[in-house]
Amino acid sequence: MNVINPKSALLFILVTICLDSIGLGIIIPSFPILVSETAHVPIGQASQYFGWVMGAYAFMQFLFSPLIGNLSDRFGRRPILLISVLGMSLDYMVMYFAPDLWWLVIGRAVSGIFGASFTSASAYIADISTPDKRAQNFGMIGAAFGIGFVIGPAIGGLLSDFGARTPFLVAAFFSMANFIYGFIVLKESLPVENRRAFEWKRSNPFGALQQIKRFKKLKYLFLVSFLTILTTMCVHSTWNFYTMEKFGWTTKEVGISLAVVGVCFGVVQGALTGKIVAKFGQKNAAKIGLFLSIFVLIGLGLIFQGWMMYAIILPYAFTGIVDPAIRSIISGQVQSNEQGELQGIFTSLMSLAEIIGPPLFMWFYYNFKTSVPHSNIGLGTPFWIAAFIALLAFVLISWTLKGYAKSDNDSDSQPEGKELLNH
Repeated sequence: MNVINPKSALLFILVTICLDSIGLGIIIPSFPILVSETAHVPIGQASQYFGWVMGAYAFMQFLFSPLIGNLSDRFGRRPILLISVLGMSLDYMVMYFAPDLWWLVIGRAVSGIFGASFTSASAYIADISTPDKRAQNFGMIGAAFGIGFVIGPAIGGLLSDFGARTPFLVAAFFSMANFIYGFIVLKESLPVENRRAFEWKRSNPFGALQQIKRFKKLKYLFLVSFLTILTTMCVHSTWNFYTMEKFGWTTKEVGISLAVVGVCFGVVQGALTGKIVAKFGQKNAAKIGLFLSIFVLIGLGLIFQGWMMYAIILPYAFTGIVDPAIRSIISGQVQSNEQGELQGIFTSLMSLAEIIGPPLFMWFYYNFKTSVPHSNIGLGTPFWIAAFIALLAFVLISWTLKGYAKSDNDSDSQPEGKELLNH
């Protein structure tokens, strides 16, 4: 295997992630319209189907993420990542031609299988990161996704003028370009001698989640991660419908707003996460992000004018420091040939939150808006429920990390992994 330059490798993988997220972001602004079109219902009624379509993606990602992670521990990151990206390209074409809602659901389900590329990408980052740079580099993943979601939704909003299906065709192009780029420039990050045997019992979601028990008190951080992603799903699943119905935004305006979200998240996670962690430590950075999340979610449910959505985006972007901080803490407790499995666990938890979150919050959204029509109470209810979940996560992480004394910034200090992790 060729020797990898860590900086070059990081750039390559971040560009790959960015191209992947462009493909995902392009379809977001027009996706509710396509659901409405394939379900043959008005846009207002499409919200009751939207959560289930999104859930199909997450359910398959939940099932296959541990498999993807364990395969990357066995065969290396590069081939698994490339197969995932190629599969996404082909599946966007299926959704482009989807004649009805069921085909769209099937397309999203297959996307979930190949969408587990995030697992391999995260493991790749862990492979090439030094302990003092791990949180910063995990933050860069978010930044790459953020940049993709600047470009993707903006393009998607413009392409929606040519029909709700056109963005899917362009997304297929970006994914194929991503595959070609990765095939040419991406080098392997896991040496053959560091790989481990493949085990089926650790490659299914339930077997993978069983591995959480190996971590003593830190195992509760996985639950914090799950709850954090669950609150994020509230924003992701309701943003389009909320802004369209409450403020009368067009698809193009939704795309622009999501592009702004992407810019802010990209700046925070790419430029500020490492500095925030260096200043406050991994533990406090995660707590700060969750504390902000509580108030942002309450605010989203209370605002009454469209411009306020933009005002709340920047503090919302700072909530993105939670995930890289938690990943960095736990990633430091496992061996290099277990990073794929660990990231598979995180992706499974993310997928589980995506399975539960969109249907749950869209159910709250649809039922409360119809029971309390034209009211902030009805439309804002999902955000307030998410704020309560964020509060639970904040209390849990405060208790979990109370005894976590490892210096976040001293890479030479002895990690508590041998005390916190059973071998």
